[in-house]
This record gives sequence, C-alpha cells and structure tokens, in this order.
Amino acid sequence: MIYLDHAAATPVSKKALEAMMPFFSEDFFNPSAAYYPAKLVREKYETAKGKIANLIGAKANDLVITSGATESNQLAFSCLLTPVNPVIGARSENDKNFTENPAGISRKNLLEAPEVLVLETEHSAVLENAKRFSFALVKVDKHGLINLDDLKEKLSEKTRLISVSLANNELGAVQPLAEIAELVRKERMNRLKTGNLTPLYLHSDASQALNLLDISVSRLGVDLLTLNSPKVYGPKGVGALYIAHGVKLNPLFLGGGQENGLRSGTENVPGVIGFATAFEEAKKHLSSERKKYEKLTKILETELKEAKIEPKFLKPKKSSLANFCPVCFAGLDAERLIYKLEEKGVLLSTGAACAASKGKQSHVLKAIGLSDAEIAGSLRISLGKLNDEENVRLAGKLIREAVDEEVERLKNA
Repeated sequence: MIYLDHAAATPVSKKALEAMMPFFSEDFFNPSAAYYPAKLVREKYETAKGKIANLIGAKANDLVITSGATESNQLAFSCLLTPVNPVIGARSENDKNFTENPAGISRKNLLEAPEVLVLETEHSAVLENAKRFSFALVKVDKHGLINLDDLKEKLSEKTRLISVSLANNELGAVQPLAEIAELVRKERMNRLKTGNLTPLYLHSDASQALNLLDISVSRLGVDLLTLNSPKVYGPKGVGALYIAHGVKLNPLFLGGGQENGLRSGTENVPGVIGFATAFEEAKKHLSSERKKYEKLTKILETELKEAKIEPKFLKPKKSSLANFCPVCFAGLDAERLIYKLEEKGVLLSTGAACAASKGKQSHVLKAIGLSDAEIAGSLRISLGKLNDEENVRLAGKLIREAVDEEVERLKNA
C-alpha cells in the first residue's frame, strides 16, 4: 500500500503511542480527583498541555483542549454570541421563538448577529459556523491565496470576526496571516478613534500547517488559533484552541467546569500526552521534513508529466505546504481514478475526506476558477512519513498508468 492522503489523517507516531500507553491502564485516574495518584496525573496532563502551548509561543492557560478542529472552530465562533445556555435541548416545532441552529440561539439574535468574514475556501467546519450569522465570503485568487483588496472592501465597522485558515486543506496554499492581522490592527485603531467599541477578532484554523510550519501566535497576530492532533501524527479525537487574553467565549458544554469552564468533561489525558509528544517531535524536524517533501513532490510531478493527458498542478509555487501535490487531469473522472488506484495499492482522495465521501463538488476548486471538467478530474495528493523516494516514484508511475488507461478507454468509448 502506498498512502498519499496525509492531509486526511496521519498514523500515530511510535513515540506518541508509547507516551500514551500508561494513561490507559496504569495512570488511569481522573485528574480532578483529590487523591495523590490523581494529582500526579493532573501534573502530567498540565505539563503536556504546557508543551503544546509552548510550541506555538503561548502558555498553558491560553489553551482549551477539545475533541478536535471542528469543536475548536465552533468554540472560536462562540465569541460572537451573547451569553446563552449552550445546552442543546429539544424544542417544540410550534415554538416560533427558536430556529434550527446548533447553539440554540433565538431567531431574533440570529438575524441580528454580528458580521463574520470567512475565506471562500474554508473547510466546512468553518463555513457551517459562519452560516449561523450574518456573514460574507472573502475571495481568493487562482492559486487559492486571499484577495486582500476584497477583504479590505468587505471589512466594516460592524465586523467582529475574521476567519482564515493558515493553510488550505485541499491546495496547501499558505495564507499571509501576518498581513491580515495588520489590517485587523489598523481597523481596531480606527474604531478606537471614532469611539466604536465593537470588538474585532482574527481566527485561524492551523490544522494542516502544524506538521510543516513554525507556528507562533505572536508572529501570526491571531486572537484564536485552532490546533488538531491527528494532522501531526498524534491521536484522533484531540485538538486545542488558543485564546488570546481579553477574548470572551461561551462554553459549548456545561458540566464540571474543566478547561477554565469552557470545556467541561473528564480530561482526555492520554490524548493530550500523545498530542504533545507528536507535536514536539514534528517541531524538531520541520526543516528536514520540508526539504524531504520538496524533493518528493518534484519526483512525483516529473512522473505525472509523462501522462497522455497534460496534468495541471494546482498548488501555488510559493506560499504553500511542501507535502501537497494537488493535480488536475481535465476531462477524466477522478472518482474512477481513485478506485482504479486503490486496486493498484495507491490511496489518495479527490479533496477533503468529509466532502469526498458525500460526493460533493469541491467548493475550493470552484473558488479558484476551475471548470466542472477540471474539478471532476482533480486529485488531492498529500505526502507524509509513510512516503520515500521509492514509493513516490512508483506511485507516480501507477497514477500515470491509471490516467493513460482512462484516456484510452474514453477514446474507444
């Protein structure tokens, strides 16, 4: 098997798995319990949480541990809510005061909600949250990079949240967050001068970038940052949200008040230990990993260029993740290619796993101006630790072979 879908999931690293194991059966105690063994577990949990925070230039108290990027993103959007009871209760169909929305927000509050600006290529975990409020989509260019002029035009005195992923999950395009943060800073200064006290926050989902970029919240200038363990060779079901001082959020769950009251529930100790170990390991090898993937993607592109139909490589030449190699074979059916390649032992996808499994057309590829035929023939290839020169070269030949077979089939159809 040759795995080329590391953007969807990564295997847990051996070091992370080893670090986690004692906390399943030996050090299994609830960190909130009062006895000594539990307090020791609490110390180890807080140490791991502190490591995660330190790796992005923050402190442990700045983080809320979550179940992953989806929850972190939704918690980030709670900065737009007035304090409400976040417990989702059963509501009568005849109750006209409420509408169907995940946080149980009244219809009146929903319609009068503050404005949100999100990039049109955002993951559904961001877009679906934006749809609960008054929102606008910020355009991207043909490479998937933000159109800063469009952002400036749509940024208004009523805007309260801007959400832009650090790296796109289909193209690998890396956004200029520091420039966006500077626009936010200038807007805040203008508001202060005019007496406008409407807060403005910048959120970014950095899930795809953790494994390849040296992330610092101060350099990025973000107020909220989403982190995700399974994208960095850590366990699934664990994530975190960085929250800058002064940002007020509303809990999605009520209960025992863990995570400073923002994320009630018994702490996932083994998950956080594994996340911290994997993230720390990745941080140590950022430079060497980038060089490795730059070399491997060139090998792959060289192989694919020999196909009977000319490939169109979709990621930006600059400002992109080194391990991404999204490619389009216009006129072919990528779904058929995926099935054929699986038979040949190559695993990859057409785009985000959650969208591909539902057969949805990629809104990301549509946003960068691809035609329907180009979108239908697009593959998302993302490299990782399971790849080396030998299997990447073989994968390139097998993909090329599958493409050529499809070209011949269509000629004879």
